[in-house]
Amino acid sequence: MTMEEKIARINALARKAKAEGLTDEEREEQAQLRRDYIDSVKANLKSQLDSLYVLDEKSGKKTNIIDFERERAARAGEKKEKQ
Repeated sequence: MTMEEKIARINALARKAKAEGLTDEEREEQAQLRRDYIDSVKANLKSQLDSLYVLDEKSGKKTNIIDFERERAARAGEKKEKQ
């Protein structure tokens, strides 16, 4: 099932839930389809973030955005400990 088909089915189940309610089987299907959709969105976002980088203008060094955020968070943690 393609993602477009999954989204259409999610929407159909949502309309049915609102109109008349869902069976236990349909609720399970809806939950699984929603989980698949969320996992797909997360994977796509991770893929996009993995391809981004920060360029240091002075040194010309490229740093992956994920690594950059980790380094920034670590520096922020060190500053808090010193205070």
